[in-house]
Amino acid sequence: MNQYQDALILIVDDNPQNIQVLGQTIKEEGYKSAFARNGIQAIEFVKKKKPDLILMDVMMPEIDGIETCRRIKTELGLVEIPVIFLTGLTDSWNKTKAFEAGGVDFVTKPFVKEELLARVSVNVARKLAEDALRESEKKLKSANEELTKALATKDKFFSIIAHDLKSPFSLLLNLSEFLSDEDVTQTEKNEIIQDLQQASKQTFNLLKNLLEWSRTQGGRIEFEPERLDLSLLVDKNIQLMEANPKNISLVSKVSDTINVLADKNMIDTIIRNLLSNAIKFTPKNGKVEITAKIKDKFVEICVSDNGVGIKPENIDNIFRIDIKHTTLGTEKEKGTGIGLILCKEFAETNGGTLWVESELGKGSNFFVTIPVS
Repeated sequence: MNQYQDALILIVDDNPQNIQVLGQTIKEEGYKSAFARNGIQAIEFVKKKKPDLILMDVMMPEIDGIETCRRIKTELGLVEIPVIFLTGLTDSWNKTKAFEAGGVDFVTKPFVKEELLARVSVNVARKLAEDALRESEKKLKSANEELTKALATKDKFFSIIAHDLKSPFSLLLNLSEFLSDEDVTQTEKNEIIQDLQQASKQTFNLLKNLLEWSRTQGGRIEFEPERLDLSLLVDKNIQLMEANPKNISLVSKVSDTINVLADKNMIDTIIRNLLSNAIKFTPKNGKVEITAKIKDKFVEICVSDNGVGIKPENIDNIFRIDIKHTTLGTEKEKGTGIGLILCKEFAETNGGTLWVESELGKGSNFFVTIPVS
C-alpha cells in the first residue's frame, strides 16, 4: 500500500478490458478509482467530483482524450488535475498536441506496470503537495486579512480616544468657563447651557457607542433575543430626540402590531444611531421618518430623511472599519462613523441586514431587517 492511498484516480477508456486491467492495477497499489467510458462521461464526472489524477486514453469515440483534457483544463478551469495519456500511438504530433492540451505525461500501451505506477505516484505526490501549498496560502491570506482588520480596529479605537473624544471634552470645558464668567448675560448663559446639554448628549452617545463596539470586538457582548414591540422602542427614542436644536420633525409610522424577535439593547442602539445620524445630516426644520413593514419572515425598518444625502462613491465606505470616512453634519456636527458600523454588526448579530439608499442633495433611506416574532 502507498502513502497516497486516499488519492482518487479517474480512468477514462472506451475499452472495457483496458478499464478492468487499469482498475485492478490501481486497486492493488491502494488507490481509489473511478471510471468513465468516454470523454463526455469524464467531463461530467469531474464537474461533480475532482480526482487527484486522470489516466486518459487518447483514441475514443465522439471526442478523443486530447480534446477531453483540453476542455477539462480550459472550460472547467481544473488545471491542477494531472492527466497522463495512455495510447498505442507513438507519433510525435500526438504527443505534442497532448502536452499542449495540458497533459503531464505519456505512457504507451501495452504499458509496463511498474513504469505506469511510478509515473502515477510522482504526479499524485506533486498534485497533493501543490494542493497543500494552495491551502496554506489560502489560510495565510485569511490570517493576513484578519490581522489587517484587527490593526484597523485598533487604529480606529485609538483615533477616537485621541481625537474624537478630546474635541467634545474641550468644548465642554470651554463652555463651562464661559458660564462662570461674571460678564456673561443671562441670555448668553441660557444659550451656553443649551450648548452644554447638546455637547453632553453627543459625548455620552459617543462613549456609549464606543463601549458597545469595544465589547463586540472582544466577544463580550451577550445576545439575548426576545419578543419586542417595535413601536415602543421607536417612540422611546423619538421622545429622547424630538427636542433637537435643529427643530427637525421626527415621525413614526410604525404600527403597534409589529413585533420582532431580537436583542432589545441591540435594536435600541440601532434605532438610536440611525435617528441620530439622520438628524445630523438633515438641515434645520427638516423631517425624519421611521416606517416598518413585514416582508416574508422579516420586519424591514426604514429611517428616511430629506437631508444632504451621500455620494455614491462613499456609500460602501460608511460601513467599513478599515477606511476612515467622516462627514460633517449640516451644522458642522462631528462624528466618528462608529455608530453605523455598530448598527451593521448588531443587525447581522440579530440575523438581519443593514443597507442604505441615498441620493445626493435629496436625502437617505437606511434600511434594517429584523426577524419577525
